[in-house]
Amino acid sequence: MELIDRYKRPINYLRISVTDRCNLKCQYCRPLGDEEFLPYKELLSFEEIIRVIKVMAKLGLRKVRLTGGEPLLRRNLTELIAQIARIPGIEDLSLTTNGTLLALYARELKEAGLKRVNVSLDTLKSERFAEITQRDAFEEVWKGIEASLREGLEPVKINVVSMRGFNDDEIEDLASLTFKLPVHVRFIEFMPIGENLWEDQRVIGSEEILQRLSKIAPLIPIPQSPYDGPARRFKFEGALGEVGVISPLSAHFCSRCNRLRLTPDGKLRSCLFSDEEVDLKAYLRKEGEKGILKALKEALERKPYLGVRDGFKLRKCQRPMDKIGG
Repeated sequence: MELIDRYKRPINYLRISVTDRCNLKCQYCRPLGDEEFLPYKELLSFEEIIRVIKVMAKLGLRKVRLTGGEPLLRRNLTELIAQIARIPGIEDLSLTTNGTLLALYARELKEAGLKRVNVSLDTLKSERFAEITQRDAFEEVWKGIEASLREGLEPVKINVVSMRGFNDDEIEDLASLTFKLPVHVRFIEFMPIGENLWEDQRVIGSEEILQRLSKIAPLIPIPQSPYDGPARRFKFEGALGEVGVISPLSAHFCSRCNRLRLTPDGKLRSCLFSDEEVDLKAYLRKEGEKGILKALKEALERKPYLGVRDGFKLRKCQRPMDKIGG
């Protein structure tokens, strides 16, 4: 068996959400009033996660990203990272985090074998941060970014969800961080997922963002590397870091999608925008490795060619982001 879907796209990237718990309440990620989390027994155990990765690594998996919720809330996460880092075939191991706990764990994460981090940060204003997340924790996140740079969890990528009328007045300030720090600031179009207050008029297209960035300084395109994923990368002349745009709506990248997602409760998703799921956990707990292979085969067969649109209409995923994995 090979990790190739029915449209001949090779799959070499797995995003694993290790928990649905989070210490922030970002409105576009978590529905208002959602205080229910999965019971611990419903989560995939570390042993089960390792088993899945080992099977997939033999079939061509090369890249693993741990997400949540907030993954650093999962107890003993560094033990899982250390085990993944030792699996033959896994070449890239990264973490997406809100950054609030990074200052505490950056060194431990690096020593365990984590290569790099992505930090979700939509504003440089502490008051606005509190408004978005329902918590006054901007300084904690910033210290986490600094700690990650010190420990060499590089490149440190800052993920910004751009929303018109909300944080679009900070696009230039966020991009200008790259003159002072060797970070990658990536602007992501606001996506229709769950009950996340999505409105099409809030979306800022990537081309508009690039036009605004080009007024700061000349933008130099950067050739893609094997692990870039969907981001289009650029560098300002004289900058230490990079800027990038991710365009799931205005210039979708479905034709070269190379990933599967594993939810905290063990569901295998072949597309972020599709509600199709395969219960890998049930297969695994019933049939072991044979069950993992069955789940993978089913997910690859179900993977749509075009996930973000249904004809000319945008497709909206009904499950909220915190239950899927960021």
